[in-house]
Amino acid sequence: MAAGAERRRHQALTRVSLAAVALAVAAAGAVVVITDRIGADCSGEPVLVDVAAAVDIAPTVMEAAGRFNASRTEADGRCVLVQVTERPPATVLRTLIGDTAGVLAARPDGWISDSSAWIRLARKQGAADLAGTETVMATSPLVFATRTSLAKRFAVGRTEMNWRMVFPPTTRGRVQPTENEPDVVRVPDPSLAGAGIATVAAARDVVGTGAEADRALTAFVRWAQAGAAPDYRSMLDAIDERSFWKRPVVIVPEQSVWEHNQRPSADPLVALHPREGTINLDYPYVVTSGDPAKAAGSRAFASWLRAPETQDAVRRAGFRSADGSLGPYAPGPEIPTAAPRTRPTIVPAVIDEALEAWSRLAPPTNILVLADASRHMAEPIRGDKGRTKLTVALDAARLGLQLFPNSTHMGMWEFADAKGAGGDHRERVGLGPITEAEDGQVVRRSRLEELTRTLRADAKRDSSLHDSILAGFRELTGAYDEGMNNTLLVITAGKDDGRGISGGELAEKLREEWDPQYPVQVVVLAFGDDLDRATLDQVASITNGSLHVAREPGEIIDVFLSALARRLCHPTCRKA
Repeated sequence: MAAGAERRRHQALTRVSLAAVALAVAAAGAVVVITDRIGADCSGEPVLVDVAAAVDIAPTVMEAAGRFNASRTEADGRCVLVQVTERPPATVLRTLIGDTAGVLAARPDGWISDSSAWIRLARKQGAADLAGTETVMATSPLVFATRTSLAKRFAVGRTEMNWRMVFPPTTRGRVQPTENEPDVVRVPDPSLAGAGIATVAAARDVVGTGAEADRALTAFVRWAQAGAAPDYRSMLDAIDERSFWKRPVVIVPEQSVWEHNQRPSADPLVALHPREGTINLDYPYVVTSGDPAKAAGSRAFASWLRAPETQDAVRRAGFRSADGSLGPYAPGPEIPTAAPRTRPTIVPAVIDEALEAWSRLAPPTNILVLADASRHMAEPIRGDKGRTKLTVALDAARLGLQLFPNSTHMGMWEFADAKGAGGDHRERVGLGPITEAEDGQVVRRSRLEELTRTLRADAKRDSSLHDSILAGFRELTGAYDEGMNNTLLVITAGKDDGRGISGGELAEKLREEWDPQYPVQVVVLAFGDDLDRATLDQVASITNGSLHVAREPGEIIDVFLSALARRLCHPTCRKA
């Protein structure tokens, strides 16, 4: 066969094989950019490079891949063809570190995420064949986005956007925000989006370190979980939904505001910079293939992403240039033209530490609440003679209940001597999903909130604290969920009237039964000065839990948050 005929036959077979690949990947839900223009000087089969790209940058990567494929770029003498698939960073991460659940069908050869934090996390978790360096394709600063009309209202009220707005109002000394503040600041889910990771870092950086900072960060995580959205598009669409929140603000990359505003609107979104400085999201490309030919092709595509033509496409899509010096084309009046001031203290180490804190605080909670309904909780708390210790404690618990996301499992018992027909405790809400109804009628969250308003202490009943702690510990151990943080939360005056087991016997039984493989922690919130601190200290120490004491009504929400913040170190916490 003549050489020319053989070459034409080879090219025809190549086109057929590429078409088959394209159809197969398209059937799997991928968006592929492939061309059959094979250069006459390419030898052998082309190298097919599979690239996974974060959702917001994927269309621009696909456009770049189309031009790259048409350029007949070679690597080691073979043409390189790139196919691009839109993939969430968390899914790619799980694939690269060898997880078996929630992973891709095949490992990609290149990966562009929406934050370098994902790549650092992949390296820390032992991802194999991950290149030591990455190529930043684009940048986009985090902004506070809201409707133009609301931005004008905030300006009239002299309300500047700031990172403390991500915390619930209780950490700022009030129950509700003022009329000149956002009534909600929604955060992307840090387990899914780079903007969420960066927001956690900003929150941690603003509050600093120490016990008070841990309480604030805990409140932020709980608050953020309750309103976290899986992607930027749904967050921005929610701003236009006016049936629930009156003054919504969301934290997103600037580019997503630019993209959203491509649709005509009478009240377009506006991007506002936080006064303390913001964080630039980078979009890094990293080679992930262990195959030498594919790795070479992946490196060639990485270089293409920094070419002037690609950088021009980046800015046309609403991103800033890779070095951040050039803004998006046609930003419109809603996007600041000047480069934003960044917060210099948020370095990679701070971001990584904040992500670790989120990973400890964010997993759902399996929590059983023991509420002391004995005569000791019927006493007035110091500084608030109009309400009993239990009433004040439950008022704080009602605020705390708002900080638990819908993934929580929760139950509630009340206890006092012979309070229940079968013993010293009485189950008021059985342990289970907080969004489901135990009796088929009222969901647990609503039932629990009702109990915080109606439960009363009995001035004629003694306390069965020791027996109830042991019973609750055994109940939770039996219902242990390894995917959750398992906590027995005891709200009490801290006194046992001696009708059951002693404090020493309780400690002995907990030592025998506490299992480090199933680490149920006992967290005690005690009210007043007259408590058995020695026994409660032992209970907390044995179970890696904590004892928190409130003496004034205003301390209770801080005590509650301190108890939740214990998760930042559990199960290796030092004694509280």
